[in-house]
Amino acid sequence: MSATSDFYLARAAECGREAEATALANVRERFLRSQEAWLSMATRLQKGEALRDQAIAEKAATTETN
Repeated sequence: MSATSDFYLARAAECGREAEATALANVRERFLRSQEAWLSMATRLQKGEALRDQAIAEKAATTETN
């Protein structure tokens, strides 16, 4: 299974909702740390996808000019 940024963002949103719903401070902090981690993974994946798309576009442009 290949992870997508949408999956990571959905997990982050879920952690945010859980953090808001809990009354226990330590549980809230755990959910907020998890949310931050999911958002970080989504950001890294999106950057990687953008770099890959850019490389593909550059390669296609070079191929077209040759």
